[in-house]
Amino acid sequence: MTQETETRPPVSILVVDDSAFMRNALSRMLNSDTGLRVVGTAGDGNEALEKISALDPDVVTLDVEMPGLNGLETLRRIMAQAARPVIMVSSSTVEQAEVTFSALGAGAFDYVPKQLSSTTLDIFHIRADLIAKIKAAAQSRRSHKANQIPRKPPRSVVSFEPEPVPVAPAIVAIGTSTGGPQALQQILPLLPADLSVPILIVQHLPAGFTAPFAQRLNTLCSAPVRESTHHETIQPGTVYIAPAGIHMTVQRSSDSHAVICLTPQPEDQLHIPSIDILMESVASEFRSLAMGIILTGMGSDGVLGMTAIHRQGGFTLGQDEASSLVYGIPRACAEAGILSRVVPLSEIPGQILQATQYRKRA
Repeated sequence: MTQETETRPPVSILVVDDSAFMRNALSRMLNSDTGLRVVGTAGDGNEALEKISALDPDVVTLDVEMPGLNGLETLRRIMAQAARPVIMVSSSTVEQAEVTFSALGAGAFDYVPKQLSSTTLDIFHIRADLIAKIKAAAQSRRSHKANQIPRKPPRSVVSFEPEPVPVAPAIVAIGTSTGGPQALQQILPLLPADLSVPILIVQHLPAGFTAPFAQRLNTLCSAPVRESTHHETIQPGTVYIAPAGIHMTVQRSSDSHAVICLTPQPEDQLHIPSIDILMESVASEFRSLAMGIILTGMGSDGVLGMTAIHRQGGFTLGQDEASSLVYGIPRACAEAGILSRVVPLSEIPGQILQATQYRKRA
């Protein structure tokens, strides 16, 4: 542990929720971690804006549903007046999931679904997730400030004229976690409806959030986007999102026929669905015709899968640090030496079109 880590002050947090019970429960939970400190609470959006101005917290947790100035409008004002990482706390309803994805599009760092009964908050369900995301948000803010200091640009991982992909991929597998909803909403709408390959995506999401997310993407994209179903035939130009709580794999019976398989096995994975499980399956079935893309996210789920695609001679692409909300999984893949290229998020759609030799239809 470095001296800087030892002396760094705790992450300061403002908790915003219209429920006094929720404010107290979240404050106790967060204060139980020595690296965090709740410096204040607010019961509505206007009070939150006042407290942010007075307390200057590192991170804000913000309830989605509040009377008066709701969570989404409060978020927009925070981003306009005093931008900082905001983590949305929402229930797992379809309506709040839709608002949550709108919040991510408006600049929220991430979200955590709260599990409520009539009298209790399921602290143990969200504690580890919320604390990890708050720390990642604080680190992201520090990194952003550090990146504003002029410095010698790092040596690019990618040459200015990269070698062409040896074999055009027949399938694209994308894995992402924290920051993924924002990233996917930026890149998928840039892909054409007549893309010649299917795209399979594992985005770590809680139960109840996958279908609304797929529906949101479908409204933004030219290509159809949907939550995948068991044994459906994989079609070119279609984007499939793995459902929460079950792994997505592929089975290929011929060059032109492959199906999606949804399976609860293996059960011992930290994340279900797992990026590794999807990508290892794609590597096994498509070998050198597979393309793997790893986007922003915490942890290491995806490293084994990207390694499998790399070993089979497939094309592997990683998001760069500067454009990643959290440079966790992409960093792990880069350090493992398994990425064919590392590029900013904005260049990923072009990389997909180039690799698949896309030609616009007349």
